[in-house]
Amino acid sequence: MELPLVVGLDGSDPSLEAVDWAVEEAARHRLPLRLVHASLWERYEGSVPSFGRQRPAEAVLAQHIIASGAERARQRRPEVKVSSDVLPDDPVSALLAAGHEAWSLVTGSRGRGEFAGLTLGSVGLTVAARAMCPVIVVRGGERNRQGAFGRVVVGVGDQPHGPGAVRFAFREAEVRGSALDAVRAWRSPAPEHADPRIADDATPAPEERASAGLAEALREAVREHPDVDVRRRPVEGPAHKVLLEASADADLIVVGALRRHGHFGLQLSRVAHTLLHHAECPVAVVPQRV
Repeated sequence: MELPLVVGLDGSDPSLEAVDWAVEEAARHRLPLRLVHASLWERYEGSVPSFGRQRPAEAVLAQHIIASGAERARQRRPEVKVSSDVLPDDPVSALLAAGHEAWSLVTGSRGRGEFAGLTLGSVGLTVAARAMCPVIVVRGGERNRQGAFGRVVVGVGDQPHGPGAVRFAFREAEVRGSALDAVRAWRSPAPEHADPRIADDATPAPEERASAGLAEALREAVREHPDVDVRRRPVEGPAHKVLLEASADADLIVVGALRRHGHFGLQLSRVAHTLLHHAECPVAVVPQRV
């Protein structure tokens, strides 16, 4: 059975944008789409005495949110199989649990009731930092969300951060018919840190090392996806700034995230954290177990 693409829906405008993005993604990959709405009211409903026949306002609102989201998705892509659930849990726990049986999780950039000035809502950040499946936070301008640039970007760092992110990015570029920009940031060492005992011609330049690392990280994926137009870009500068600039004219940017066994806190690098808050296009965080 195919795993679904799971979308967290709370009725906010960003979550509806996530539904629009996700149903297009489901159509591209020929996946079913599952919409989930978390409502703690559902957990406690059975223990609260009922003195009337009318359904509580909270239950009515939850059903309205999930039903209208499902109808929105079906109207946009009738060929996509859409299911929906109201889950008796808080949003983070509900999405993390749903992620155990998901192709990937999709959230909006902010949730209902959160301050408009927030760059990223707490639910999206926590889910991206803890989920064991890929998480896509839908953010950025309308053209970026609609895939108008024909360009997927993947940040290629040191192993073991990258294999999952690289494979994910190649699949996305292939199914979209997009070019793939593989970016690896590099920096020149400060002069005071150079070792005078090593001759200049004995040590590869930082850009050469970055290019070699990039080629090695991409080698297997290039063989598996020979039709993808890959552009290898070693770029000087801090990785979080280099990738943030690359997001401006991208349809999707992909980065990896380590998941250490037994570690239950937030597991995000500075690069992923920066992109989730400030990228100008949707951001995919792909976990890598270590």
